[in-house]
Amino acid sequence: MNERGFTLIEMLIVLMIISTLLLITVPNITKHNAVVKDKGCSALVKLVEAQVQAYEIEHSEFPDSIADLRAQGYIETEICPGGEVLTLDTSDGSVSASATP
Repeated sequence: MNERGFTLIEMLIVLMIISTLLLITVPNITKHNAVVKDKGCSALVKLVEAQVQAYEIEHSEFPDSIADLRAQGYIETEICPGGEVLTLDTSDGSVSASATP
């Protein structure tokens, strides 16, 4: 019976290599998670600003608030992926994101 399989040492070496790779990659993934949330928020701000312009074209005035845009179906959410709340400046139609109080 000459069956060849993995020895205990070989299995331990494989597990050590896998755990080392995980230790290297996990911190990088979590670091980039914040960058993705920031870029997602800036993209949402641009999208909402475009919807404010669409609202203005259809109604000849800026909406009173972000909630008006949501109520009329222009946008689905007024909260960024990072938890910031979008606010609307009704004088010029600009949108900004601010942290929740």
